[in-house]
Amino acid sequence: MRSIAPALLIASAALLAFSAHAAPGNSDDDMDKLLADKGLLTKIDQVRQSVSNKASELVVNAMGFLGVPYKRGGNNAETGFDCSGFVRAVYEESLGLLLPRKAEQQAFATQHIDKTDLQPGDLVFFNTLRHAFSHVGIYIGDGKFIHSPKPGAEVRVESMGGRYWQRRFDGARRVLAAQAAEITPLAASAIDTAAQR
Repeated sequence: MRSIAPALLIASAALLAFSAHAAPGNSDDDMDKLLADKGLLTKIDQVRQSVSNKASELVVNAMGFLGVPYKRGGNNAETGFDCSGFVRAVYEESLGLLLPRKAEQQAFATQHIDKTDLQPGDLVFFNTLRHAFSHVGIYIGDGKFIHSPKPGAEVRVESMGGRYWQRRFDGARRVLAAQAAEITPLAASAIDTAAQR
């Protein structure tokens, strides 16, 4: 995903530069023609496709863990997962991004988005233990998410529209490559300390 950001920035800068110098009477057709001539439409489509492919790969990898048992503190398929261990393993395996270990740390290390902006691969957080961000899952689309729910259960897909999850929804977050890369064990520890206050 790191290679995506520079391409997107270049395309955005070109769009801004062109629109800043465009004559007031120029139409959208002229903009499309210029972008096509410069090859930017193709690059923008490639970036969009690459992002979509990464999200699809992440969701497919997450689905590969269906049926893995819940284990408190678990972070691999052999021994089981807790909710944040599951999310961390999926992101590391799919995208090579190492997220913090705990759900609330993952919330603080990611970008807040509106629930209406959810895309496959985004994180969804719930208040299941009477404190914010105590549970996390991965949004897979169509109002559903995949997660490792609780002791005695297994990784499974559930609807966010269910009454239990609707009442406990705590927010949606997006993982940005730059944010995840900046998280170090020391920074995660500082986030954990701040969250406990």
